[in-house]
Amino acid sequence: MIRTAQRPGVGLDGGPRPTEDRIVVLDHAVAVLDGATSADPEQPSGGWYADRLASRLARDLGAPDAGDLRDVLRAAIAGVAREHGLRPGASPSSTVAMLRWDAERVDALVLADSPIVAFGQSVDVLADDRLVTLRRAGRLRTQHAVRALRNQPGGFWVAEADPDAAAHALVRSWPRAALDAVLLATDGVSCGVGDYGLFTWRETLWLARTRGVDAVLDTVRAAEDGDPDRIRWPRAKRHDDQALVLVEFPRP
Repeated sequence: MIRTAQRPGVGLDGGPRPTEDRIVVLDHAVAVLDGATSADPEQPSGGWYADRLASRLARDLGAPDAGDLRDVLRAAIAGVAREHGLRPGASPSSTVAMLRWDAERVDALVLADSPIVAFGQSVDVLADDRLVTLRRAGRLRTQHAVRALRNQPGGFWVAEADPDAAAHALVRSWPRAALDAVLLATDGVSCGVGDYGLFTWRETLWLARTRGVDAVLDTVRAAEDGDPDRIRWPRAKRHDDQALVLVEFPRP
């Protein structure tokens, strides 16, 4: 069973805008992407890029001969860059979280800060914290700093116009029989665990199962509404885009 929830945030000016998150749902795979707009106003938006990358991933993940997830991502990044003439360092970008399974195995990939959390006898978090670590260290305060560290050794890696970024994605696999459920989230949802401390990942799963995946988004939004001036939890904007996917693997 696959359940999803999605909600737009606001722009840096506080005004409404379309979400730049994307969700892909296939019979045996799901993906979550969080687009980030380039500082160059001549470039398309992060949502535009995430939409095109999601379409490529949906096609390639659904292919019967789809290979390693890093190879799938590499081909998708290369295809979008080639088709639209995107240049590394001067293009919109996106996080990527992908999950694919068959009767025996579940494979996961994370690039940038959209985590995947697997639940069985324990909780296994696959999270790429390179971007978060740089941000908390104050090394991403300007667009120049972001450009200098994006897709560079010692910096952070994200889907953009350089297919080599896929080689730096984090991957993990589990026996399907060992898992009960998996969550995929963009940082507009995972902040409820990592930044706000509203719940643990196990509590997030319980909430999603008992009250629905939208209830998780509601809880994060309610906390942010209680901190409208962004004092308790400093952040760039009052509400970020939110996307959450719950994949359940029933026991035989």
